[in-house]
Parts: sequence; structure tokens; C-alpha cells
Amino acid sequence: MDDDLQELQTADYFPENEPVLLGYQARWFEDESEVKIAEKSRRTGLTWAEAACNVITASKPKRRGGRNVFYVGSRQEMALEYIAACALFAKAFNQMAGTVSESMFKDEDGSKEILTYTIRFPNSGFKIAALSSRPSNLRGMQGDVVIDEAAFHDSLHELLKAAMALTMWGARVRIISTHNSVDNEYNHYVEDARAGRKPYSIHRITLDDALKDGVFQRICYVTGQKWSPEAEFAWRNKTIANAPSKEAADEEYFCIPSQSGGAALSRVLIEARMDQRYPVIRLSKDNSFNEWPEHLRQAEIKDWCEEYLLPELSKLDQNLQHAFGEDFGRLGDLTVIDPMTIEQNLDRTVPFSVELRNIPFKQQEQVLFYIVDRLPKLVGGALDAGGNGMYLAEQARHRYGSGRIREIKLSESWYLENMSKFKAAFEDAKLTIPADNDQLNDLRALQVVNGIIRLPKAKTETGSNQRHGDSAISKALAYFASLQDAHIIEYNPVPSKQERRDRDDELTPAHKGGW
Repeated sequence: MDDDLQELQTADYFPENEPVLLGYQARWFEDESEVKIAEKSRRTGLTWAEAACNVITASKPKRRGGRNVFYVGSRQEMALEYIAACALFAKAFNQMAGTVSESMFKDEDGSKEILTYTIRFPNSGFKIAALSSRPSNLRGMQGDVVIDEAAFHDSLHELLKAAMALTMWGARVRIISTHNSVDNEYNHYVEDARAGRKPYSIHRITLDDALKDGVFQRICYVTGQKWSPEAEFAWRNKTIANAPSKEAADEEYFCIPSQSGGAALSRVLIEARMDQRYPVIRLSKDNSFNEWPEHLRQAEIKDWCEEYLLPELSKLDQNLQHAFGEDFGRLGDLTVIDPMTIEQNLDRTVPFSVELRNIPFKQQEQVLFYIVDRLPKLVGGALDAGGNGMYLAEQARHRYGSGRIREIKLSESWYLENMSKFKAAFEDAKLTIPADNDQLNDLRALQVVNGIIRLPKAKTETGSNQRHGDSAISKALAYFASLQDAHIIEYNPVPSKQERRDRDDELTPAHKGGW
């Protein structure tokens, strides 16, 4: 074992004048969160980066945050590979480290002997210990814990229960894995972290992310190959083609847990969050309305707002904060506007929903401003800024300020970052919405596509009632806006010229001359 480690040469792994760690490895290295979790492509070298971090930790004195590190893999080969990487980094960083030693300890119930590989750092007094198999717990130890290929542990829950207890004394926990099906415990932890239920930092590294940061160039350096864009493209395709199936390739290389498809929200769950007290208010016009003179269209919409929207707006609690979301549509799809009340207990309520069909741009703006101008304690809004929606989003930003308005171009990365939180609000009974069959179908249209909750391209209705999950997106945007860190600014607006003239007309001559 020691001879093998002595043969490792740092120059074989670290090109001259190149960073030791690739971009995604460096981001993981620099993240000092108490608990962080990584979902990654196979063989992207994240454990390698973790070994570098662990050597720094174990070599530092206690006063500078030094501590022991315990690595828990699922096989002896993983422990050997990890401890070899630690030995290599100790040499590269000029950290004095003892030789690798082997020892045995018994699992808590005494039924199993665990082989460990240990490197000690005499200057700090700390050690790195790599365990050759999965102990039932880590009780009695103190230090950082690294759980590698977490999705392949028999009882990740029990292991984490013991590991998390160590954080009470300042230790940290790192969870690293590729996926192993959508129902795996590890995937549940990933979803909880992404939804905000768990205060874990989360990193996602697909094969393409790693290639973008230069992983194949590093592979070429280590293996003595010549790098070129053509060689990288061919290597990527061969790697994916060698997987047993597309589903396996998605899971192994693109962080998509297998069997991760279907509706994101069940009908039963959605109906449980609906309340009959909250209405859906609809406005639809035929094409002739667009030919009306502007002043007549404005007057028509003003009367409609005062008849249908003002009564609902008048019911809002003036002491509570509010946000809103808007999904834009002009000809085929709907525009949906969802105000959202942030209750005293931080639950969210959609007190009413507005659906506009075939309404001109200026009148959509008129309806939006009528609603948002009257939302008490507005903390923020999020608007669909894709395509023609950019106009309305931009006008809202000008009116209410860039600090409160988010112009969102829906993308895979936005869905990945935010839709798990939206789903969690339904699951945790933190969101109440209007009871409406069309809007229920919109929410049912949300699908898990390649492991990400999003709206597919297919329409949810056809013909004159065409929908595209519009109210699902507006509600997701409203929920997103309600979570943003905005501040309420109380102010008195400057009176308009007409208001100043009206005020002057009300003053007596004595007032006009005497002040």
C-alpha cells in the first residue's frame, strides 16, 4: 500500500501553470456550508476535489478550524482510491503527513469489523480516516464526515442521523453521489434541499457541466492523449453510447434519476389546497374589441375593473405583505395574474386569480396596474418576460422598481431552481389557491421531465379554450416573488398637475394669498 502511494507523482495530475482544480471542483472546494450535497455525473472527480479540501482541514491546527475527517464509502476500493488522493494532495500542498496505516474497529453492535485506512498529520494532531465499508453509525467519532456514493448506501437515513449529530460541535457533512432511482433516499434529500426543506447547499454537475469546465482536457493530460474539440465530442458520444440504455445514461451522466417522469402534482394534493372562497375572474374579448378607439377601450376596462376586481381588492388585509405573478399570453394562450398574500404565519394565499383572453397589450397593462397599485405592502412581483411578455414585464419594472420586479425568462435552470419549492408549498400545506377546474388542470400539466418539474410544450386544452398551464406558471412566479428579499418603502406620491389644480380650486382666496 505505501509503495503504491509513493509512486504517485503530482506532475502526473496537475499540469504546469494550470489550476489544480477545475471550475466545478473549485466551487465545491470553496463552499464551506455546514452541510452540502452534490448530485453528479459519474467519474467527474468530485471526490478528488473533496480529498483536497479534507487534506487542508486535517493539516490545520484546531485554532484555525482543523479537525478530523471521516470518509464513508460503500466499498473497500473507494476507500483506497480516496486515501490515495489524500496522500497525493498532502504531497502537493507540502503538508507533513504520516504513512497510510491500516486498523480495524467493530461496528456499534459488534457484529462487523470495519477496516480503516488512516493518514495522520503530526503538526496538527488530526487525521483522515477512510472506512472500507458502511458502518451503521459514526457515534463516538468527532470530525467532518464525507459520505460518498450516498445513493448506494443501505441505510443513508441512519448514517446521516449519526453524522448530523457531529455538527453540534462544529463539524461538517458532505454528501456526494450519482443518482440511483427517483425513489432512493438520496434523491429525497436532494429534493428536500432544492425545495428549501433542508438547509443544505446543493451542487449539480452533469457530464456537460464537467466538459465545459475542462474535464476531458484534464483526462487527456493524465492519459497522454492529444485534446481537440473533435476528440472531446467523440469521447462524449462514446461515453453515452456505452451506457446500457438512454435512461441509464441520463442517470449516470446527467443527474436524472431513473423513473423520474409523470405529473408533478396529484389531483388529490391540488384539490386539498383549493378554497371555494377565492374566485377566478375571467375577461375575454373578440377581435373587434381591438379596433375600438383607445379611449373607449380604456373606459370599458376601467368599468370592468371597478365592477369585478375592486370588490376583491377591497377585501385584502392592509397589514399583510403581498406579491404577484403574471404569465403572459396574447392570442392563443391566456394572460393570468395571481396576487399572493403573505399571511402572518408565512403561509401564502392567492385571494383571487384573473384570466385575460384576447386582450390588447395596453389593456393588459391597464388591468395589471389596477391590481398591483392596490396590493397592500407590495414586496415584489415576477412576470413572464419571454417573447411578447417582455413588454408588460418591462413596464411593470419601470412602474414599481427593479428592486421589486423580476423579469423571468423561463428556462430549465429556473425550473430546476424554483419548482421544487413551489411543489413543496403544496405538499406542506403552505399555499391556498382558488377552487377552479381549469386551473386544476393547469397545475396537473406540470410534469417531471428529465428530473425537473416544468411545463411541457403540449397544450392542456384545444380550440377556443386553449390553455398551456398558464395559471400554474403565474402561481409559481407569484410564489417565487413572495420569497424574494424585498423591502417595503412607504411613501406619499407627488400629486399630478390635475390634482394640484383641483386642490388649488378648493382653497379660499384668503388661503391663496395668506400662506
